[in-house]
Amino acid sequence: MKITTFNPQIITKNAEPLVDLFKELGFEKRHNQEGIGEMGVTGIRMKDANGFYLDISQVNAPVPQDQAAIRMNVDNFDEAFKLLTEHGFKNFYNDKTVNTPTSKSAIMISPSGFVINLIQHIKKD
Repeated sequence: MKITTFNPQIITKNAEPLVDLFKELGFEKRHNQEGIGEMGVTGIRMKDANGFYLDISQVNAPVPQDQAAIRMNVDNFDEAFKLLTEHGFKNFYNDKTVNTPTSKSAIMISPSGFVINLIQHIKKD
């Protein structure tokens, strides 16, 4: 398994104030995806002049407060998922994953509570 992207991510119910804050800190929106998966997540990718990335995910789920997470894209979702579960991580979606035509993902929560958003982009041949 190879990690292809590794950066901070914020999971929130209200992305607009966070986007505004990070714009003031020098980040620019790179792209915005709406309606991701069954949960209708809005994914906002931002980047600053130094090449640092930040993802902000607006969810329609009962999150009591914003959650800091790590976005980790890999080239083999199943292998990474197995490794994380062997280390005690639990899938926020229980037995489900978020599947789109271009990606597969799961929010993985460690035994101590930190979060990794595990993603594999699906490449079309």
